[in-house]
Amino acid sequence: MWIELDFNSDEALYIQLRNQIIMGIAATRFKEGDALPSVRQLAEMIGINMHTVNKAYTVLKQEGYVKVDRRKGAVIAIDVNKLQAAAEMKKELRVLLAKGSCKNISRQEVHALIDEIYEEYGGLE
Repeated sequence: MWIELDFNSDEALYIQLRNQIIMGIAATRFKEGDALPSVRQLAEMIGINMHTVNKAYTVLKQEGYVKVDRRKGAVIAIDVNKLQAAAEMKKELRVLLAKGSCKNISRQEVHALIDEIYEEYGGLE
């Protein structure tokens, strides 16, 4: 598995795990219908507590990235509510762009960063 957590980060491990799975979906490492490892398996693989994995899976379910199937466990199931996703992204971007503005990062530099990141996810348009 390609998940890498930073145990020295101030960011909670469940948030790091959530973010890694979302990035895996965007990079097509995970596709619609793919089953994620069980809570126990993933906890053992990356060396964290099962409750941490469970919390990450719960958040992913609440955000519409996974559903829980009785036979398969956590399964990738992307919620296609584009308007809601765009509103959430706008809220998060507001803070990120404010931080960038405080550090004198220009609009052109921000656009270049966005283009670079989108290329990593297959050049989504």
